[in-house]
Amino acid sequence: MKMIVQRVRSASVAIDHKTISEIKKGYLLLVGIGVGDTTDDVQRLVSMVMKIRIFPDAEGKMQHSIAEVGGEILVVSQFTLLANFAKGNRPSFHDAAKPEAAQPLFEALVEGLRAQLGSKISTGVFGADMQVSLCNDGPVTIILE
Repeated sequence: MKMIVQRVRSASVAIDHKTISEIKKGYLLLVGIGVGDTTDDVQRLVSMVMKIRIFPDAEGKMQHSIAEVGGEILVVSQFTLLANFAKGNRPSFHDAAKPEAAQPLFEALVEGLRAQLGSKISTGVFGADMQVSLCNDGPVTIILE
């Protein structure tokens, strides 16, 4: 499982030019689920997301977690994070889990985050062609695996 965590001032997801989800201050999580990923991987990432401290204190040091700042989270599935270019210039996605295996893990991730932050969790639509907009704050971008 691979996750990109972007600290944002705002983020949104649109489908067919219609905004379906949006958040203000918080995280945009781009999530790629791989072959062999498990619910244990999901729980480990939920814990990491909730514990990382990448929001600044009054002195500008990264000291605060998402819960401490009252932030929101927008979670978007993105199998392209698992692109493999070992055989040339065209990506292979053989390392990405098939939708029937990935979707339940994606939903478990969202539910795990909701259990921690309540209604401050929004999502894209699993498997849809989405347009994601964001205002990266910092910029701060972290890769979790």
